[in-house]
Amino acid sequence: MNTALLPSPAGQADPVVQATRALSIASLLGLIALGLAWELVLAPTGNRTLVLKVVPLLFPLVGLLKHRLYTHRWVSLLVWLYFTEGVVRATSDPYPSWVLALVEVILCLVLFTASALHVRWRLKQAKARGALQEA
Repeated sequence: MNTALLPSPAGQADPVVQATRALSIASLLGLIALGLAWELVLAPTGNRTLVLKVVPLLFPLVGLLKHRLYTHRWVSLLVWLYFTEGVVRATSDPYPSWVLALVEVILCLVLFTASALHVRWRLKQAKARGALQEA
């Protein structure tokens, strides 16, 4: 059994794990909401099919909600596609799209940081538990 998925021995999940997971989920939901609002309401480009860019963000949402470590790993790679889009559109689009693009960049940075810290912390905990179980 993978001990990285289990709560701490006291029965409670570590506060850092809880906080990074919550921040990852919140920033992912923020990216989804931003993508939908941006392309449908706030600054539509006229081509509503761009709203489909949100679909890939729905897949990691399920894994993050189920507390899967592997999802945190690969979402920290997926998010760079959205970061790149945000940087390009922030430097090339007119107002209000460039402002929305900056929000996208910030959400991407938060998602990456939270997911990376989540993975690092859970692996550190699993390693510590493994050392304790071997002793």
